[in-house]
Amino acid sequence: MSLYIMKLDRERNEAFLYQQVYQQMKRAILERRYLPHDKLPSKRELAANLRISLNSVNAAYQQLVAEGYLYTRERQGFFVEELDSFYVQPENHDSAIPSHLLEATKDREVRKSFSHMSADIDVFPLEKWLWCEEQALRKKKELLEEYVDPQGLYSVRKTIAQFLSQSRGVRCYPEQIVLGSGTQLLTRQLTKLLPKEAIYGLEEPGYQRMYQLLKSEGRVVSALEIDQKGIRIDALETSEANVLLTTPSHQFPTGAIMPISRRIQLLNWANSAPDRYIVEDDYDSEYKYDADSIPSLQGMDGASRVIYMGTFSKSLLPGLRMSYMVLPIPLLEVYRKSLHFLMSSCSTITQLTLQAFIETGEYQKHIKKTTKLYRSRRAVLIEKLQAKFGDTISVKGEKSGLHFLVSFRVERSEAEIKRRAEERGLLLYGISRFYNQSAPPRPPTLILGFASMRTTQMDEAVELLYEAVFR
Repeated sequence: MSLYIMKLDRERNEAFLYQQVYQQMKRAILERRYLPHDKLPSKRELAANLRISLNSVNAAYQQLVAEGYLYTRERQGFFVEELDSFYVQPENHDSAIPSHLLEATKDREVRKSFSHMSADIDVFPLEKWLWCEEQALRKKKELLEEYVDPQGLYSVRKTIAQFLSQSRGVRCYPEQIVLGSGTQLLTRQLTKLLPKEAIYGLEEPGYQRMYQLLKSEGRVVSALEIDQKGIRIDALETSEANVLLTTPSHQFPTGAIMPISRRIQLLNWANSAPDRYIVEDDYDSEYKYDADSIPSLQGMDGASRVIYMGTFSKSLLPGLRMSYMVLPIPLLEVYRKSLHFLMSSCSTITQLTLQAFIETGEYQKHIKKTTKLYRSRRAVLIEKLQAKFGDTISVKGEKSGLHFLVSFRVERSEAEIKRRAEERGLLLYGISRFYNQSAPPRPPTLILGFASMRTTQMDEAVELLYEAVFR
């Protein structure tokens, strides 16, 4: 067979010459310019013909052999493998990304943000965290050589169990804790432990991403109304839900704190029928401003019906991705049997660093410092809002957590306020975002996060908000 003519770009280095030979030879084989079992030119012949080094040709041939385009016969040379033809040639497929899937390289400029999901990186004790990370690497670097327990490192879980007992009244053994890179991932695991026919009750308004996750898993979801005390017991009892997801310490997004009377009612509901569970999401329970923390539901549960979930994303940084769930012992049995094959989703070094951060007391110092800071930011922001808006606003859910609600007595809709705010570079979230099965009520209500809002930025942010609402 005649030699396939190649055109090489000789302006590039020798490594690039090898790539050119490899690519052009592969294309010739796929285009049937070389047929199955055809013998190729010898390495010396091709090198001489192309006026390139023998090493370049050899590297190209060896790569083609490794990928299965060529085979060799001892002392005979290189031959073309017998390959099926593509129904659609690889280079012929339409590789253009549809315009609606393109990601913007530069979003609209955000001048100020009231996001409830952000954190202030300058508040995070980075030097202390890095010191803990270094200590973990020095003392336990051998743990990085292998995959750890699917539930997370035992020593880390032991530290977290002790911390939860002291700070939230959670009663558990380290064996009951499962670490994961986010509450969503842990919830996905949890649904594998519960009956497939389970009906999940979610607060309305509530955590929209959880609603979407459960629906994507093919689960039946029932939206349950809340009041100023949290989930309404009458709505729960008249529903068919047997798994309740609730945020009793700081209802998301309204901020309602569930009193002890309602908590007892929830536990009684769970104990009144088999296969009922409560998933207690304590997503930002570290931050209380006007009262001490109310003990967890899990700590009051005497019948193993509460699954406790928490996260370090709010108290540390969202990007660290460290959450946990505490399984009742009956569900732990199921977990060990059905999900034993899972790999840990949490970075080992992040686990060890967090352990050192807690054991050295740095985490507790950080919570104390940020609680004081956030209490101040919350108070200043509310004061500035009231001074600017007067009696046209009402504030709710401000006694704990890192956000509160503001309702506006205006004719303008929430969607219009958000649109006008975005035009001015102000990032806002409205409460309608958290209604899944019913329409949000009037008046327009916004969720204002203040964790990353410094006091020096508040005047401008409030002014931009005023313009969006009234001008």
